[in-house]
Amino acid sequence: MSDDKELTFWDHLDELRKVLIRVLCVWFVLGVGYFMAMPYLFDKVVLAPCNNDFVFYDLLRYIGERLQLKDDFFTQEFHVKLVNINLAAPFLIHMSTAFWMSVVTAAPYLFYEIWRFVSPALYPHELRGVRKAMLIGAGMFFVGVLIGYFMVYPLTLRFLSTYQLSSLIENQISLNSYIDNFMMLILCMGLAFELPLVTWLLSLLGIVHKRLLRKYRRHAVVLIVIVAAVITPTGDPFTLAVVAIPLYLLYELSILMIKDKPAEAEE
Repeated sequence: MSDDKELTFWDHLDELRKVLIRVLCVWFVLGVGYFMAMPYLFDKVVLAPCNNDFVFYDLLRYIGERLQLKDDFFTQEFHVKLVNINLAAPFLIHMSTAFWMSVVTAAPYLFYEIWRFVSPALYPHELRGVRKAMLIGAGMFFVGVLIGYFMVYPLTLRFLSTYQLSSLIENQISLNSYIDNFMMLILCMGLAFELPLVTWLLSLLGIVHKRLLRKYRRHAVVLIVIVAAVITPTGDPFTLAVVAIPLYLLYELSILMIKDKPAEAEE
């Protein structure tokens, strides 16, 4: 946008169209790249939590050895073999996984384009706040994705794949089931980590304040459990807890990020 003249409504639409085209082009290029590299990425990244040498399982065994813990949680040998029962599933999953990987990795560029689009309409003091919000938002999203990939999903996978209702039932995990859980948990964890940023922005607008969050903490716990139950594909208590606990910690972080107002200082 130009800073020298006032843009009309149609000028803004034209700028927005250019932003969308650039974002779609980046997504397309990344998607093609991921599609070509998918056989390697599928073995080394997507299916890595299925193998006993995954970094998080090694960490648990290391902790168990150092602290001399004999519980299965720390000593368990783990491996999952997937099966495919749908003829078209490998090709469709190949495409969808490449697409979602491109969406995740293009997040910083998307934040940058949003910044470029809105920055000309902001005052100098607002620019600093929005720039900070964009950087925090991108960083928190990737923190959530990494925690989902390295901790939340491996714990969920290991618990559910080894859980037995009866010794007569052999667990066989389908490719579709694995990918659905993988994408859902990791992306939802990335989005969930935007909660402190959203809360902080709402506080700047005067919609949310620290006293309100403290007052409705118990209600928030109930809501967090409901949200965790909705976004977890399995609905079992273990997965529910693995997702709900980080969400609650993010709620507490949201309270810490909001500055005290004079009227709240005594609380």
